[in-house]
Amino acid sequence: MAAGGEQQQAHRPGTLKQKNKQHKHGKHRTKGEIGRENKGRVAVMALTKKQRREMRKMDRRNKANQLRRNKKDSVLTEKRKLGSRDGPPHLVAVIALHAGVDAGAVTKILRGEGVGGVVHEDQGVTGAKDSFGLILPRFKQRFIFYRPDTADLHALLDVAKIADSLVFVLESTEGWDSYGEYCLSCLFAQGLPSHALVCQGVADLAVKKRTESRRVLSRLVESHFPDARLFPVDSEQDATLLLRHLSGQKQRRLGFRSRRSHLLVQRATYTPNTSQNGTGGPATGLGTLCVSGYIRGSPLQVNRLVHITGHGDFQLSQIDAPADPLPLVTAAPRPGKPGRDVEMMDGGDGDVRVLMKADPEKRESLQAEAEVDPMDGEQTWPTEAELEEAEEARKKRRVMKVPKGTSDYQATWIIDDAEQEEDDNDIDSCASDDDDDEDGMMEDEMDGDNESQDAGSECASEGDDDDGEEEEEEEEEISSTGPDQKYDEGLDEAEEGEGLRRYREARANELFPDEVDTPLDVPAKTRFQKFRGLKSFRSSPWDPLENLPLDYSRIYQFQNFERMRRRILADVASEEEGAMEGWYVTLHIVDVPPSVMESFQTGKPLVLVSLLPHEQKMSVMHMLVRHHPSNTEPVKSKEDLVFQCGFRRFRASAIFSQHTSADKHKMERFLRPDAPTVMSVYAPITFPTAGVLVFKQRDNGMQDLVATGTLLSCDPQRVVLKRIVLSGHPFKINRRSAVVRYMFFNRDDILWFKPVELRTKWGRRGHIKEALGTHGHMKCVFDNQLRSQDTVLMNLYKRVYPHWTYDPYVPAPLSWVKREPPPALCDIDME
Repeated sequence: MAAGGEQQQAHRPGTLKQKNKQHKHGKHRTKGEIGRENKGRVAVMALTKKQRREMRKMDRRNKANQLRRNKKDSVLTEKRKLGSRDGPPHLVAVIALHAGVDAGAVTKILRGEGVGGVVHEDQGVTGAKDSFGLILPRFKQRFIFYRPDTADLHALLDVAKIADSLVFVLESTEGWDSYGEYCLSCLFAQGLPSHALVCQGVADLAVKKRTESRRVLSRLVESHFPDARLFPVDSEQDATLLLRHLSGQKQRRLGFRSRRSHLLVQRATYTPNTSQNGTGGPATGLGTLCVSGYIRGSPLQVNRLVHITGHGDFQLSQIDAPADPLPLVTAAPRPGKPGRDVEMMDGGDGDVRVLMKADPEKRESLQAEAEVDPMDGEQTWPTEAELEEAEEARKKRRVMKVPKGTSDYQATWIIDDAEQEEDDNDIDSCASDDDDDEDGMMEDEMDGDNESQDAGSECASEGDDDDGEEEEEEEEEISSTGPDQKYDEGLDEAEEGEGLRRYREARANELFPDEVDTPLDVPAKTRFQKFRGLKSFRSSPWDPLENLPLDYSRIYQFQNFERMRRRILADVASEEEGAMEGWYVTLHIVDVPPSVMESFQTGKPLVLVSLLPHEQKMSVMHMLVRHHPSNTEPVKSKEDLVFQCGFRRFRASAIFSQHTSADKHKMERFLRPDAPTVMSVYAPITFPTAGVLVFKQRDNGMQDLVATGTLLSCDPQRVVLKRIVLSGHPFKINRRSAVVRYMFFNRDDILWFKPVELRTKWGRRGHIKEALGTHGHMKCVFDNQLRSQDTVLMNLYKRVYPHWTYDPYVPAPLSWVKREPPPALCDIDME
């Protein structure tokens, strides 16, 4: 120990003391050792963000090259499969776009012997006007040519949905006429597959004028087909060039048909159902329809529903596999290896074998609407306050006159006269307020015009009574004018009056959007009891599940529609079971009405498509459309329209709304020509993408194209708000405060709408401070000085829903051959 009892102090190292590495005990591996052991292999798991950052540049480049190569191989495989022996025949639709050309002449040249093909006249579509099969051993391709009736727009659009290629026949000088322009606009909106342009009559021109004619025609079609090539088909050599182009051109992929298996019916037989009691007579008017054709798109499942365009949804019972009627035999089969050539060489004489039968437990149901249980509502027990009020009402004595000898129990069921009158008044007021269609408000603005017209008619009638001789002279003069009388005979006065009323409503809505007049005979709080004010249309909350209509109990809703769509499409893309693409099959469809077979026998095409899961169920569908420039008449909301969405065609009443990214969307009273509009209807669920065509059917059967677009989503909780604007006039102005009149006409209405914010056309904002008097004057305060020429406005909103008018059966439109083209198209041609 140190002397004096001093203790030795320990050494404390400083901040710069050396720190040696710890000993490596060998329990881990270095990154180099791990890389050498894996030899470039990656675990079957999703790479994390850190692992993706650590991937070397060469690995990323190699992965991109592999993905690009796989995509290219899949596209080439799909292209080579079309028309070959392993795929369906190349379906080509020949369409004439001008009244002066004959599409039958083109198909006649394609059948010629100089083309070098084998024609099968009986292997086209049975009952069609001009349909045949063509095998080209030179190109190792097989075709089915189909010429639809151009005058029937529905048949034209149905064939274009499933055709692999379209051949448009043009006139050598004009290209297409007004009806051809109309058909092209419909085809572009629906989705145009691969196509080729064919012109006729070039060989009839002089040799010096042929080049100039083709140059003029190419410049004419450049607006619609910028990169298209013109093929003159006047000889068999030209037809061979056209077939070579069709067999090798790039196929355009249409999403709405590539994800669903579909086929064009080539043969069909119908067997009516028999009764169960053994009499053998028809029981229900339905039967089994057996249709045959080539499967296209994706594999067909027997347990899924099928949709026949224009006729509805049906179930399958079984799928048969007859022999291929259009075999492509390029070489003799090898001995000992019977392949697909051997199966198809007989050309349809082989035995029919059953591929699969439907399982009743796994087969999808045809139920489209949810089962409504009227007792499955919210059952709440009354509160203590409600029980006390009921007890007080029971104890409250009511004096009324009753017959002698009436007991107390019987007296409670006798209604007093005063109560009966009050109940009747309440019922009448509620009936007038519960009308969902508030469009009658806009008609009030036209009352002045109608009254003036009525007054003018009365004055005219008085004048006619006084001046009878002048009237006779005028009648003689009118009757003598023959051309004017013939022109008047072609006019429909009712249609003219309806058109005038629509134009006036659309014009009033354009000048004064959503403005309505406050009624004088009904209190405003009663007339607008379903409306409410919003502090901010963008940020104010609105519960999407509040006060839903009864029709919402009949529809289906997804928790997440986009997630369900991705999952179903991914399952469809990975399916490898069922009847594969390119097979020639016979489908047994049960419970089909005989009208389907009658339609097929008349020569109309029968298009069949397999539905994805849940696509037979009803919901609220939203479509994003734009006004078509050929339509000049206003289209009103909640009007009966004809929709063509993907493979479906139906009639429904839609409500229009703005296309925004907010959670609330303002309703539009008319289809706007300058902005996209969202149409909401009750319709079966369809998964995007799909083209949408909207037609308006007139009373005489004509159908005019009014809008085109795409399918947006399926969302019953999309809030569409209808806005009305009440207007008032500043009577006295004192800086920021002003006395406003003509917005309301009694004191109770002012107090009822006092919490709602006011605005002006010049951008001022304010609120109601107090009511002045009993005639509707009110004192308002604004955020700045108010001008005398300004107008005070109040915005009120209520949620609106579409009307349940869904009808899957659409009548065929009137043929354009029997009528003149629309006025807008005529004006375009004359200009």
